[in-house]
Amino acid sequence: MHQVIELKGVAKRYDSAGAAPVLGPLTLRVAKGEALAVTGPSGSGKSTLLNLVAGLDKPTEGAVTVAGRRIDQLSEHALAKFRREHIGMAFQFFNLLDDLTVTDNIQLPAQLTGTSRRKAAARAGELMEMLGIQKHARAYPGRLSGGERQRVAVARALVNRPALLLADEPTGALDTVSGHDVRNLLMELHRAGQTIVLVTHDLSLAEACASRSIHLVDGHVALDSYAQAVR
Repeated sequence: MHQVIELKGVAKRYDSAGAAPVLGPLTLRVAKGEALAVTGPSGSGKSTLLNLVAGLDKPTEGAVTVAGRRIDQLSEHALAKFRREHIGMAFQFFNLLDDLTVTDNIQLPAQLTGTSRRKAAARAGELMEMLGIQKHARAYPGRLSGGERQRVAVARALVNRPALLLADEPTGALDTVSGHDVRNLLMELHRAGQTIVLVTHDLSLAEACASRSIHLVDGHVALDSYAQAVR
């Protein structure tokens, strides 16, 4: 099966060379279409793992391959271009631009890759309809609920049809109702074949949305389990 993520002997240290790594060494593969939940206590290495896969940080040792590219060897400029084209990211606090409309927020990454404004707007419209937020097309993020803003953030993450969607605590800043809304959205995306890596403290979210879960303890995979049935 085609691997979207492949980590080989990856470790990350932030202190001196002799210090224990905050992550790894570990080897991990995520296949196309998998929805992987990453859980574990604070300080277990979840955010470090996500940053390495996103190319926001580089490993101290080992190789990180995403969508067929060895990203730990890319320059910062090449990494930024790669992320725009192949990785979508949704964060806990949305990171939307408040002075842009919903449509403009969603289509911005597409325009940054050179897509024409007309094609970017068409893709944004398609995503807004799919995610049920088309009525907010001309609204500004500050006027939306938390769940609606997270849907906008996910639409923005998907606008370039990325090979991989990274979701970092996507329900962490939401109330129960909005959190349930985003959980359903992630389930829908997984059923549609989107490859997802979800970092969360919420075990019920991981259980509902993921086909596979890994639990990190002290930078190592303590448990790697698959769901009983494909949802």
